[in-house]
Amino acid sequence: MTFQHPARKGPDGERGRFERLAELASNFTGSPVFAVFCVGLVTLFVAVHLAGLSAEWQILVGDSMAAVALLLLAMLKNAERRAEHAIQRKLDAIARALLEQQEGECGQAHEDLKAAVRMEERL
Repeated sequence: MTFQHPARKGPDGERGRFERLAELASNFTGSPVFAVFCVGLVTLFVAVHLAGLSAEWQILVGDSMAAVALLLLAMLKNAERRAEHAIQRKLDAIARALLEQQEGECGQAHEDLKAAVRMEERL
């Protein structure tokens, strides 16, 4: 098992199952449905404590909140790393294209720059 940057594509330019799952989860966690779910979970947490329910209920709700927080952290880190990788590739393409232009050429670096535009949608 090797640890690679999560933005790197697998063989044949395809993303792995985790990358696809992370993107779906990232889209879901940014939705209003998930925001309502989180508000409901916090409301349940407060209600359980105010109602004075048993420790088992308090632990269950608290553990649920911790699990959601941990999953959100993993998804956030994955999205951050993919964005970081896309930005770096764009900056590299811009630098190569500027260098080519300064040298009076218009070649592969300009094509790479065109390909780098909106790259984050493919990562």
